[in-house]
Amino acid sequence: MHLKEFEIRWNDIDANRHLANSAYISFMSHTRMSFMTEVGFGLLEMAKHNIGLVVLYEHMYYFKEVFLGKPIRVSLELKGISEDGKFFQFYHNFFDHKGKNFARGDMMGAFIDLKARKLTELPSELFHNLNKIDKAEDFIVLTKKDTRKHGHFAIDL
Repeated sequence: MHLKEFEIRWNDIDANRHLANSAYISFMSHTRMSFMTEVGFGLLEMAKHNIGLVVLYEHMYYFKEVFLGKPIRVSLELKGISEDGKFFQFYHNFFDHKGKNFARGDMMGAFIDLKARKLTELPSELFHNLNKIDKAEDFIVLTKKDTRKHGHFAIDL
């Protein structure tokens, strides 16, 4: 499992003095993009293939409050990927400084052709790189039906 450590900053807390919901999304995104850059999905590689990454949804599940002053770690696991690499799903778990899981994020995304502005399959080399990510215990091969579980998206699939 890939883990990234973060310091909770003043601007990461809300009026209740605990980690703000927007900070969870930001930490998930940072963890995801940092790791994807490590496995060959950096800006230059994505530009070479003229593709981008789009978020279709992010769901958060909060178990316990976390506060300013102690580091946290955010994990990344591959929950699913379609056979063509067009769609993918990640889990992000949040751990406090003692290793206790205090939240979980479930994210589904897709790759888009930046010229055609349509969802696209991944080139084989990038598909191989995406498959390097540790897989969740309940990993699945995604189908188009899996992308519709939470309603319809604004993007033409």
